[in-house]
Amino acid sequence: MPRDQPGGRDGAPGGRGFGLPVPLRKLRPRGLARGGRGLRSGARGASTCRRHEGGARAERGGEARRAPGLRAAPPCPARRVSPPGASAAGLGCPGSPDDRGEVALAVAEAAVLGVPRREPSATVWGSGPRVRPRSRPSPPPGPRRRCPAPPGARRGKGGADLSRRRGPARAEVSSVSLGGLDEFGPLESLHFRRSNSGASVAVIASGEPGAPNGSEGVGDVRAKARAPAPPQLPCRTWTSAPPPPTYLSPGELLPLVPSMVSHPAAALLRKVIPVACPKEEVRRKHIRLHMEGALTARDKVGVQDFVLLDAYTSESAFLDNLRKRFSKNLIYTYIGTLLVSVNPYQELGIYTVSQMELYQGVNFFELPPHVYAIADNAYRMMCSELSNHFILISGESGAGKTEASKKILQYFAVTCPMTQSLQIARDRLLLSNPVLEAFGNARTLRNDNSSRFGKYVDIQFDFQGIPVGGHIISYLIEKSRVVYQNQGERNFHIFYQLLAGGEEERLAYLGLERDPRLYKYLSQGHYAKESSINDKNDWKTVSSAFSVIDFTEADLENLFGIIASVLHLGNIGFEEDDQGCATIPDTSEIKWIAKLLGVHPSVLLEALTHRKIEAKTEEVICPLTLELSVYARDAMAKAVYGRTFTWLVNKINSSLVNKDFTRKTVIGLLDIYGFEVFDKNGFEQFCINYCNEKLQQLLIERTLKAEQAEYEMEGIEWEPIQYFNNKIICDLVEERHKGIISILDEECIRPGPATDLSFLEKLEEKVGKHAHFETRKLAGPKDRKGIGWMEFRLLHYAGEVTYCTKGFLEKNNDLLYRHLKEVLCKSKNVILRECFLLAELENRRRPPTVGTQFKNSLSSLLEILISKEPSYIRCIKPNDRKEPSKFDDFLIRHQIKYLGLMEHLRVRRAGFAYRRKYEHFLQRYKSLCPDTWPHWHGPPAEGVERLIKYIGYKPEEYKLGKTKIFIRFPRTLFATEDAFEFSKHQLVARIQATYKSCLGRRDYVKKRQAAIKLEAHWRGALARKAMKRRKWAVWIIRKFIKGFISRNKPLCPDNEEFIEIVRKKYILNLRYHLPKTVLDKSWLTPPGILENASELLRNMCVRNLVQRYCRGITAERKAMMQQKVVTSEIFRGKKDGYTESLNQPFANSRIDEGDINPKVLQLISNEKIQYGVPVIKYDRKGFKARRRQLILTQKAAYVVELAKIKQKIEYSALKGVSTSNLSDGILVIHVSPEDNKQKGDAVLQCGHMFEAVTKLVMLVKKENIVNVVQGSLQFYISPGKEGTIVFNTGPEERIYKDKNGQLTVVSVRRKS
Repeated sequence: MPRDQPGGRDGAPGGRGFGLPVPLRKLRPRGLARGGRGLRSGARGASTCRRHEGGARAERGGEARRAPGLRAAPPCPARRVSPPGASAAGLGCPGSPDDRGEVALAVAEAAVLGVPRREPSATVWGSGPRVRPRSRPSPPPGPRRRCPAPPGARRGKGGADLSRRRGPARAEVSSVSLGGLDEFGPLESLHFRRSNSGASVAVIASGEPGAPNGSEGVGDVRAKARAPAPPQLPCRTWTSAPPPPTYLSPGELLPLVPSMVSHPAAALLRKVIPVACPKEEVRRKHIRLHMEGALTARDKVGVQDFVLLDAYTSESAFLDNLRKRFSKNLIYTYIGTLLVSVNPYQELGIYTVSQMELYQGVNFFELPPHVYAIADNAYRMMCSELSNHFILISGESGAGKTEASKKILQYFAVTCPMTQSLQIARDRLLLSNPVLEAFGNARTLRNDNSSRFGKYVDIQFDFQGIPVGGHIISYLIEKSRVVYQNQGERNFHIFYQLLAGGEEERLAYLGLERDPRLYKYLSQGHYAKESSINDKNDWKTVSSAFSVIDFTEADLENLFGIIASVLHLGNIGFEEDDQGCATIPDTSEIKWIAKLLGVHPSVLLEALTHRKIEAKTEEVICPLTLELSVYARDAMAKAVYGRTFTWLVNKINSSLVNKDFTRKTVIGLLDIYGFEVFDKNGFEQFCINYCNEKLQQLLIERTLKAEQAEYEMEGIEWEPIQYFNNKIICDLVEERHKGIISILDEECIRPGPATDLSFLEKLEEKVGKHAHFETRKLAGPKDRKGIGWMEFRLLHYAGEVTYCTKGFLEKNNDLLYRHLKEVLCKSKNVILRECFLLAELENRRRPPTVGTQFKNSLSSLLEILISKEPSYIRCIKPNDRKEPSKFDDFLIRHQIKYLGLMEHLRVRRAGFAYRRKYEHFLQRYKSLCPDTWPHWHGPPAEGVERLIKYIGYKPEEYKLGKTKIFIRFPRTLFATEDAFEFSKHQLVARIQATYKSCLGRRDYVKKRQAAIKLEAHWRGALARKAMKRRKWAVWIIRKFIKGFISRNKPLCPDNEEFIEIVRKKYILNLRYHLPKTVLDKSWLTPPGILENASELLRNMCVRNLVQRYCRGITAERKAMMQQKVVTSEIFRGKKDGYTESLNQPFANSRIDEGDINPKVLQLISNEKIQYGVPVIKYDRKGFKARRRQLILTQKAAYVVELAKIKQKIEYSALKGVSTSNLSDGILVIHVSPEDNKQKGDAVLQCGHMFEAVTKLVMLVKKENIVNVVQGSLQFYISPGKEGTIVFNTGPEERIYKDKNGQLTVVSVRRKS
């Protein structure tokens, strides 16, 4: 029976984490750790006992991992509540109110169990923390004596026992006691006392007369030593009265316990500290309720354990809880220790490394349900009990069994301790999965990655829990899929992966094309490509896995040659000749197969079309008909692929084998086909469902049936659970001479024409009266319509399944003609030679049928499973369409029924989580009661009864049977085990406290003497060093003062260093005060001796700035600056507005070419436009303002109106340009009066007057043509007629014709 199931074998607790009683001398506690909530050690280098089952976690890599809800007690300096000589690491409690809350739980432990508070890294091996000795109370006056040293001990100076320095003693716990406290009356103070015989804690009680003062009520602890024997602990014996003990009143104790409300010891505090105060009574009740609430915590969505369902007998409530959790992506739920998993059909992100570490070493029910919890629990139980385990994963096809097995393997790979030498074995075990999936998995209508074979993996672990090897057993690969697939299904993945991802050279060598539709064996299902399957990426994974699993290049060449030959076999076409015999007209495929398998083409051709029949003295070769040739071809393909798969599994096993033949423990992982019900169910479905019947029978035998039988045998009153025992169905299939498989074998070997129909008739004759068997002939009128003439129906535990007998005989025989077998035995392909041995040809006996082979292998599998402790995972498929978040009630209700989940739940609710024989229970927990400690001399049943009454079990929490105690709730056992954990570690803390105290004192004295000597020498060295530094400082200061005094004198030894410092300081300061631009004239004032150097540096800096500025000027900016220079020569100091124009850059033109009328461009097309600007032209007679464009070319200036050139002024005829000294934009272009072509001077107003005039001057290339006038100017109108422009200033700008007929321009005077 599983240790975690109800009805487990004697000594197996139902709640995970507890097991057989282990002799305490075998326990190796490496730190105070608990499986429940509360304190635990988290120290590096410490680990809990791997063989102890009390919820203590097994540690990986020497470092304790802490689960949520568990916290380590932080080390803190302690006020002494300990006897003289005890170390602060051994016994202690806080000395200030601020520290009390941190260590309140440690104080409570000491009060309940007599266990001094322990540091996290304290271990039984004496490798605990080094504690700095604190001041100790001085011993009373009087002589003192040493404890005698063990015989043969070496004596050092002063008689010290030197043998004690050789290392920590290997002391192991022999017995631990937890005495009763009630008999001492109300507890008012605690007195921690040491005795010479061992460490003990005495309870001083007062308040009731007759209470024994100083009795050892809690914890007489003794140690039994094993080789090497520990040295005798140094101790002191006081000849006079000992110093007064330190007391801690219970009134102080409870208020200091804010962090222990969930501690398992809280339930026992009520016995230790009976406080009459009403507030503290309420506090005690709160502690108890909080602890129970923590142990039975429910998930926010539904319940995480179906055992907690109120309506546990209702299938609808079961389904509703499953639906609630599935809707929130909570796919895992417990039924006690059985895990129910619903396939989410999506990635949930719950399989990360952090999740693995979270579940590592944690008590089974401490975290939400997960597949990692099942894996970790099996691993911890295997390590603690050194027993073998297996995990059975079952469910329908597509329910997620394969994925669950992969997650378990990944968990072991990540969390188990690992060495560098064993890393390869772990990687091979992991990477065997993608290889086996490629060769053994295929797409079906219900699952894209359906396992078409059964797989049982044994993971081998050494005594340290390190995975060192493995072994794989395969069962009944579906060979018929190689030659035929149903509509919408695919062949095995490896064919498509090879075609999609194989290298071009490899495919060319194998004679393959990438299109799967070219091959008959791949195109029958008409589903060669599946969007959810990436064959190319899977090929890369498989290829990399082959290199890790130690496949050579020759192995891969032979292996893929066989795969390719199967595809070529399917493309062989047969035709019928005149005699009705089969022929092969196209032999190209024969040649490829012969090349890849290393056989002669003609021999292969003859073997596919002829059959060799052996008589007594001769052999006859007869031709085959067309149908028989097709059968021979398909039989060859199935035999080659099936045996190659077996070779592949053996090859992987050889790479996983561990050559160390020491005893190993194993965890088995069974991933086998789920129950299958298709529209057409054949021989494969018959075998698969038979396998599931046997596994269901195993579950019934190991859980339900044994559970009820044990309760009846022990006389425990409970309501029997009705369940369906499917042994009757198993017998129908496998019974010798009467079962379906035996009848099928008889039909296969009987002489005469045996057909599938004759097999069906034989079934009707022999098993027709069976209640779970029906045919169309035997069924009633209602059921007859659903059964065909070639079909029979079995009433499985999972429901009715109708099987078509067509092909049963052929698939059960699975015969390969002898002629073909001879060809394959002589193949040059190394793999085929190993698969087809010549010894088979010499054996004339008929090989066993497929059904018999499968039945025998299934029997051996069950023998393997029965010898191991089981864990169960039941996988459920939520819908048939593989859609996420879709919950099909009808489909899931059917799976709940045939998986037997409701029966399992009812048994768990009606049963007890834990049972144990009285002798074992008493032996393990007798230290928790003073009446049973150290020895109980009465009947074990009475001792157990007294023990549980003292502990405080409630009547509904347990039952007493004839030979065993039955505990209903895991939390009851958790609290008992936690109390036992504390008492077990008591001796460890006491020995360490005493021994470390003596060693610490001895080391302290030596170090103190050494420190005094070191301090004396060190102070002298420091004084001499300080004197040297002062002398050096005086010399430096004197030298500086001399240099300052003689700084203006010529260079001499007195001022040489000072001047050098001044130079250096000036240069260093100068780098922060350099001018940034050419116009920056600032410069750091130099000292007198550096004036010349400063001037040289300043000139260099200016030149550098100028050079850098010049290099940064572009050609365009240079041209603009040249124009600005010309503008400066013309207008600087002469015209208002010039200063403001300096910041305005000149443009190449103010008119784009697109703004000029095309006709104008055509008229001046022979001249390049240099500049254009919009202007306002004033008529020479009426001074009317008109908008015009001034266009400057290389030869002339044009005044343009739309499409007309109003005036052309050639530069040769230009006489000058006049403008006023004010800020107006008026300019007058003067022409020569002698030029008859000109109409007169042009009076223009321009917004960019400085720019326009400068451009015009530079194009004219004449000197002094610009005249800046004041007051007024005269301009030429026509021959003999002139006009006047008057320039004035005013409040606003105006241009108008005055009364005198003159043009008046009013400008605003700008401040200079």
